[in-house]
Amino acid sequence: MADTEKTYKCLNPAGIQPATETYALAPRLDALDGKEIYFSICGEPDITIPLEKRLKTDYPNVTWKIKKTYGTTPMPLSDEEMRTCDGVIQGVAW
Repeated sequence: MADTEKTYKCLNPAGIQPATETYALAPRLDALDGKEIYFSICGEPDITIPLEKRLKTDYPNVTWKIKKTYGTTPMPLSDEEMRTCDGVIQGVAW
């Protein structure tokens, strides 16, 4: 068999991405006063700590619940937390 007839098989180094479940956007809150909002942002504390303090100062009538994060993944809310809260600020900051 000549070199021009060889067939090489290889895998894509990016791999096969699993399907991502998507959800429709939730309706916006009419007001923040008296609402319970979870705050779950992981990453650089240089960003998240001042943001948390600013939100608490700017919106004192909001019940802020902090969801502790570990590593680079925001902690998911439990089913009970999702049912009882009015809003969530969740993300990753580098």
